[in-house]
Amino acid sequence: MATQIQMLALSPTMEQATIVKWRKKENDPVAPNEVLCEVETDKATMDFESAQSGTLLKILVPESGQARVGDPIAIIGSPGEDISNLTAPQQKPYQPAQPAQQQPSQPTTENNQSSIINNQLKSSPAARKLAAEKGIDIRQIPGTGPDGRITERDVISYSPTAKINRSSIINDQLKDETIPLTQMRKTIAARLTQSKFSAPDFYVRLNVSAQVLIDSRTALNNQLARKVSINAFLIKLAAMAIAKHPQINSSWNNDSIIRHSRIDIALAVATEAGLVAPVVRNCLYKGIITIDTQLTNLIAKAKSAKLTPADYENSTFTISNLGSFGIDEFTAIINPPNAAILAIGAIDRKPHINEKDELTIRPEMTLTLTADHRIIDGALAAQFLRDLKKIIESPLTALY
Repeated sequence: MATQIQMLALSPTMEQATIVKWRKKENDPVAPNEVLCEVETDKATMDFESAQSGTLLKILVPESGQARVGDPIAIIGSPGEDISNLTAPQQKPYQPAQPAQQQPSQPTTENNQSSIINNQLKSSPAARKLAAEKGIDIRQIPGTGPDGRITERDVISYSPTAKINRSSIINDQLKDETIPLTQMRKTIAARLTQSKFSAPDFYVRLNVSAQVLIDSRTALNNQLARKVSINAFLIKLAAMAIAKHPQINSSWNNDSIIRHSRIDIALAVATEAGLVAPVVRNCLYKGIITIDTQLTNLIAKAKSAKLTPADYENSTFTISNLGSFGIDEFTAIINPPNAAILAIGAIDRKPHINEKDELTIRPEMTLTLTADHRIIDGALAAQFLRDLKKIIESPLTALY
């Protein structure tokens, strides 16, 4: 018996998805767990699998079309089966609004062109006649008469080699572009707007010496065939600081606060489609090399839009590092439902007064913590950032 295949919610926040590519064509056989199509959700591009066997009798949503959760996208049944009762009438698949296309202008006669000129430009009959005789486009002539009226004298004095107002020509050629929002961009906008307007956030900031961090990374990389990233170190060190202040590892839950037992840290990753934050799980009990291996794999999946919900859901803390872009410092927006996010700036050599009041030069970076004031008070945020500074500058302090 023919059955409609409905769009499933492939993530908890998914409301609709875009069909990127159909892997099966109409009349193709389909087996259980076989991929029917690729869909772009609010987080990533994922495979949509069939739950039953049969023949793909009808595709209801074409490629680039959108379907809400629960909408039918295809019909599977037996070859030659009557599906008229399943196809008519169907709700029109959701399609993003397309910018109106400009209709090509219709050819106009010389009389029509003259009429347009007469209506749009103020000019004397003598000026129009003389301009026509000289083969001059009267619209190019600046008028000096009352209200900018073009006179016969303006036509006589007009020189085709006069300076052209190139800016107006360029502005006439520039066209605005309307870019339809992807599901990911819609979700990013909705979540960050919700975060900014629902969580009363505040910021604490300090500078940290990165000398020990750089030396530790160099020593480790000298022993390995591959290079371990700075982010792997920062994730591990942040987990050690969070362990000292478990309130940081919490979420707001309307009438309660959830304090998470496991430290799962997300790292903001920029992709062509938008910002995603894959999660390294249980960071406190993993070594830096293990964290780096998992982080490398997650970033590769993020760049290729292959993250699954298990890769990006349920983080307890987030790090955003724009240091590779040369940004000295910035403030990040909290990633719901986290209580805080750590923004990390570039490592740069800066002057510093040491304990002996001597002026030295050392590598520094700026850490900025954005915290949800419903969960974290100012003193707690300051203590956490202070301890994170100590751990980065002297990791042994985390042991006592």
